[in-house]
Amino acid sequence: MKNLLLTALFGLLLTSFLGAQPSPTPTASGFKITGRVQGIRDTTCVLAHYFGAGQYIPKDTARVDGSGNLVFEGPSHLPEGLYIAVTPKNRYIEFLMTDDQNFSFETDTANVIKNMKVTGSKENELFYGYQQQLSKLYDEAQALNLEKKTRNDATTAAVVSQKMGELQKQAQTYRNQFLNDNQGTFAVKILKASAEPEVPPAPKVANGRPDSAWVFNYFKSHFWDDFDFADERFVRTPILQRKIDRYLKELTVQSPDSLIKEADFMVRKAQAGKSKEILSYIIWYTTSQYEQPKVMGTDGLFVHMFEKYYATGIMPVSDSSTIRNIGERVKSLKPTLVGKVLPTPAVSDTLRRAIPFQNIKADYTVVYFYDPHCGHCRESAPKLQKFVDTYKGKGVEVVAIAIDQTPEEWKKFIREFKLGKAINGYDYSYRTDYRRQYDVWTTPTIYMLDKNKKIIARKLPVEQIEDFMLFHKRQQETVKKPVTASVKTGVKK
Repeated sequence: MKNLLLTALFGLLLTSFLGAQPSPTPTASGFKITGRVQGIRDTTCVLAHYFGAGQYIPKDTARVDGSGNLVFEGPSHLPEGLYIAVTPKNRYIEFLMTDDQNFSFETDTANVIKNMKVTGSKENELFYGYQQQLSKLYDEAQALNLEKKTRNDATTAAVVSQKMGELQKQAQTYRNQFLNDNQGTFAVKILKASAEPEVPPAPKVANGRPDSAWVFNYFKSHFWDDFDFADERFVRTPILQRKIDRYLKELTVQSPDSLIKEADFMVRKAQAGKSKEILSYIIWYTTSQYEQPKVMGTDGLFVHMFEKYYATGIMPVSDSSTIRNIGERVKSLKPTLVGKVLPTPAVSDTLRRAIPFQNIKADYTVVYFYDPHCGHCRESAPKLQKFVDTYKGKGVEVVAIAIDQTPEEWKKFIREFKLGKAINGYDYSYRTDYRRQYDVWTTPTIYMLDKNKKIIARKLPVEQIEDFMLFHKRQQETVKKPVTASVKTGVKK
């Protein structure tokens, strides 16, 4: 099933953002960017701005003549942010687009940054001046490394190490001075937002080593310090999306409770900043990432984001039918999240006897929803049959439920793939809506339940059933062992 938010709401979100831009104004207050690029000629370039890290929104095109000259021009003020001029062979030139939208530049494809000269745009002069100065220091560092490799003796290594230290100090001094001298500019905002928090020396723990937990907590708590939530221009850069990804996917425990806490924290920061674009982007992007998450069991964040922000109108969307459809998706998903007790399937066996699902005694119950004619189901059936035969009578049961086709086709599937040792179920009354009641939008859909029929895994691939079960069993044993040992011996573990 396709990601509903990514496909349905992205267009609405984008339309809303673009619709919020200033209306066309006379040419005098529009934009005009004149350029000359050595290394390209007789081609077309596209001017676009970022929308997050992976989307580009084209705003203009320009024809490049035989001498590399081009002009981007339009009657309306461009939405501000980080832009790219895309040249042939997917090479691109970045520009900061702020209030000075009438400027010129010259460069060479041999080294765009080193050869860049900008006239008429303070922001871009700063942007490239900073990169050029650091590039010089980087080139010096590379030359020193080459010298160290070439001569390869202790004296040279010591000299190179000293000079490298001096270069690092120069770079840090230059950076600090640059940031201080140009406070408030978009160039400085981008540099500061892109940088990671500087962590002071950590306190030491009992063994004399730095406290790594303190380091992590300090880093995370200061992660957003230099990001301006009030500046809507960050939506049109890759920085905001990358920071959301880092914060949620790398600095946050991948459990629904932890993710919900941090997602709400980001939304509150955006609300305090009062930028509708920043707020909308954070809500939309976060929600879209957890509808079909890479980490199993974290789709609880998707449900939370919809119920708290979309359903309440905090995230306004004009298309009521889209919201209604996604609401239906959330309604079907919510009862089948990890941690919930799976609703009892109303199915019967091949003799039309009702299957008392809640009376199944097993440490683990695998529920396998499938369609007898589904190609993936037929491909995975032999692997399921092997799992059934291996663990039957060992505290594991497999309930295989056909969601479609006739009873005859269902029974044929059971015989063909030798699934007689599984508990095979079918709804002869045809009353079960498997999509809405069990979130079965693709087949096979597999749930793993514990002894209380609580969901411990959902949407498992057949190949991972055994591995996950054994992993979960080891986890449970690890949790229980220290408690048992301390009761028996009185010794703390």
